[in-house]
Amino acid sequence: MLGRYRRAEAGDIIESLAAQQAEAPGSAAPRPAHTNARNLVGSAIQSCPSESTVGARSPGQLSVAMVSTHEPRECGIATFTSDLANALADVDPAIRVSWAAIDDEEPELAARPEVRWRIRQGDPAAYERAAVDLNAADVDIVAVQHEFGLYGIWGEQFDDYLTPFLERLRKPLITTFHTVLPAPSSTVFNAVRRLGRRSDAVVVMTKRAGEILEQTYGLDPSTLHVIPHGAPPVTHADREAMKARLELHGRSVISTFGFVDPRKGIEYMIEAMADVVRAHPTAVYLVLGKTHPDLTRKTEDAYRRSLNDLVEARGLGAQVQFVDRYLSQAEILDYLHASDVYVTPYLDPDQITSGTLSYALGAGKAIVSTAYAHAVEALGDRRGILVGFRSASELASAVSSVLDSPSLKAEFERNAGSLGARLTWPTVATRMSHLYRALARP
Repeated sequence: MLGRYRRAEAGDIIESLAAQQAEAPGSAAPRPAHTNARNLVGSAIQSCPSESTVGARSPGQLSVAMVSTHEPRECGIATFTSDLANALADVDPAIRVSWAAIDDEEPELAARPEVRWRIRQGDPAAYERAAVDLNAADVDIVAVQHEFGLYGIWGEQFDDYLTPFLERLRKPLITTFHTVLPAPSSTVFNAVRRLGRRSDAVVVMTKRAGEILEQTYGLDPSTLHVIPHGAPPVTHADREAMKARLELHGRSVISTFGFVDPRKGIEYMIEAMADVVRAHPTAVYLVLGKTHPDLTRKTEDAYRRSLNDLVEARGLGAQVQFVDRYLSQAEILDYLHASDVYVTPYLDPDQITSGTLSYALGAGKAIVSTAYAHAVEALGDRRGILVGFRSASELASAVSSVLDSPSLKAEFERNAGSLGARLTWPTVATRMSHLYRALARP
């Protein structure tokens, strides 16, 4: 059993911290005293405009500093945080969001007024210096968007760069875990437990992630909040008209979008297409997105070359198409509108959240997916079909069953859309706003 945080059904959103505090007075950690430790470690890397340039506070204004990557970096965390910030601006304009941006020398960041500090990724001292500057700034809440690779180095052990940041920080802290590992190494366990215990509130996107943090890492359940990954509000477009616009007229469209990398299992869906097209000759599989930049640097895009070789070897050049670039949100939604089936053939059973799956639910798609953790939680109640890992035959059978049955496809789309309506960014941002404001109360 989870303690005080509500065990929500898939896609349900946890009640605000204010409601939890009404149930359990004193459950939130007390707000630490403001301490200016600037003189201890010096100024932060490329500190941004001074407080005077940001503007005087108005009544009810709340200042939230995101510790995250930031666009134009092509990174899922940057996209997530920007989407959240934009939605917060709409639902609660009195929340002022700034960034301590984890960067890899992106020169464009210097021109972005919302980026007030820059943290050089891979420089342990930069994280500590950022904490010092956040302490000195007019910031009410610090919100860390946590993905392991942004805050340390993987090796035989995980080298955690957040430790000195947490020791220095004197502001209320909310951490959103984008990855939660159920069987951690000792160094990962210590890093997550340390961050979770220092955080005044912890946000996860699935109830399974909350269970792991409580049961495996020993985090206080009263600090855990399930707020799902957001998705853009969708105005549904005519599928056939969108196919015509995208030069897909007359095709049965199957799609996968996002960064291309070996963990996605795209080769299994390509293999499946050989069977799918025998029953559905007009079917086409769209692989939408570029290779992850980190992977390109390390492997010179060997994985994508292997996918192209597989398409050629199977004679599927007319049935598999690659859109090899970073797509805008509008482009992604256009392709989703045109899709008959959305597929996530991912390989990691422990994947706790998938932004692309949330997008597909938000767009009301019929979904076929391997049974990774987020998909298992999201695709119950006949919202889609779960298949085994690394099984082209199961993928082919599931996709074909949807294409064979317009009534089944319509049922999946209706059920997915019903859940997706509860995942829109305005809904998610409203819940997050409540959490920020409850935590910032004296």
